[in-house]
Amino acid sequence: MKLILIFSALFGASLCLETFVGHQVLRITTRDEEEVKKLQLLESLEHLELDFWINPSSPALPVDVRIPAGNVQAVKAFLESYGIEYSILIEDLQDLLDEEKQDMVNSQQKERSSSSFDFGTYHTLDSIYAELDDLAAQYNYLVTKLQIGQSYEKRPMYVLKFSTGGSNRPAIWLDAGIHSREWVTQASAVWIADKLASSYGNDLSITSLLNKMDIFLLPVANPDGYVYTHTTNRMWRKTRSKNPGSVCVGVDPNRNWDAGFGGPGASSNPCSDSYHGPSANSEVEVKSVVDFIKNHGNFQAFLTLHSYSQLLMYPYGYKCTRPADYAELDSLGRMAASSIRSLHGTTFKVGSICTVIYQASGGSIDWSYDNGIKYSYAFELRDTGRYGFLLPANQIIPAAEESWLGLMKIMEHVRDSTS
Repeated sequence: MKLILIFSALFGASLCLETFVGHQVLRITTRDEEEVKKLQLLESLEHLELDFWINPSSPALPVDVRIPAGNVQAVKAFLESYGIEYSILIEDLQDLLDEEKQDMVNSQQKERSSSSFDFGTYHTLDSIYAELDDLAAQYNYLVTKLQIGQSYEKRPMYVLKFSTGGSNRPAIWLDAGIHSREWVTQASAVWIADKLASSYGNDLSITSLLNKMDIFLLPVANPDGYVYTHTTNRMWRKTRSKNPGSVCVGVDPNRNWDAGFGGPGASSNPCSDSYHGPSANSEVEVKSVVDFIKNHGNFQAFLTLHSYSQLLMYPYGYKCTRPADYAELDSLGRMAASSIRSLHGTTFKVGSICTVIYQASGGSIDWSYDNGIKYSYAFELRDTGRYGFLLPANQIIPAAEESWLGLMKIMEHVRDSTS
């Protein structure tokens, strides 16, 4: 055990993995708009290097923020001076990162001895891509691996196509990992890929779905960011594109879509985690998906996996008006949330992005809905903040299983509503 820990530490050091010793994650609860404004002021103080996991938006929502060790006391003093309540969600972020790394090392050893993919642990991009190859080979009558583009750093963007034949059939889009640090999403997507492939011919609902429609699954929508979370900074969210005139790297790919681009909830500052980029679709990772979906022309649903907060949201985010299909989208979302809750009792809050969290422009499901894909939903998977983006690996499969039930409820409705 000791040797493994030493190896892990050396392995991390050799990759220049950023450490987060003494970093704390606070949950802040605000009572009124005045306190929200104070937190927004705090958010604007770049020298504090705060990483807001949940941004300050309204008194109804908690605010989660990661604070570097050297600034913890200053932030707490600020909050206390205004009587703003907070609690400590994560005492020392590095402890969780060490546990996560150790779990990966242990699982890799087990996988090597058993030669099978462990869906209950976190994997590198190479390991995920190898599993996509294995699925396409094992289920070659159903699964095809397609490359829809290349990332900024020239990594392939792979989609699995699940199809029983026919051309240009009605289709469902599902992606994960557009924000690279949301590791439970990429892991869940690989579990879902295996579930789809292995259930065809055995599960009546999946069989009837795939006999009528195709499913396209992009398990890692931001490959450069994902690799960077493994090699350098586990907390990285954005792409890795260079920003001319700035030392700061990357664009928030879920503020880069052509849907209210550059509006509220997106930043024009390249150093911000929600930087929208120089123009809509400037990120090749976004443009590749846009082009693929437009060229296909027959997508009936667009589903995207994020974490964390346990939410199931439909448009709009860039504006606070209801979509034309509000009643159907809300009703279906609630049925899906009920299916999710039926397995492990996990509750998902349902509503439009603007009402459930905050106004956020340039998001993918607003773009898909405005481009005629009625059934556009974003899932925010587990948890509600205890671990945040560092969900323990033993929760991957339960998170994937429950999310799958919600996805199936939506996909069955799409199947039955498609002529």
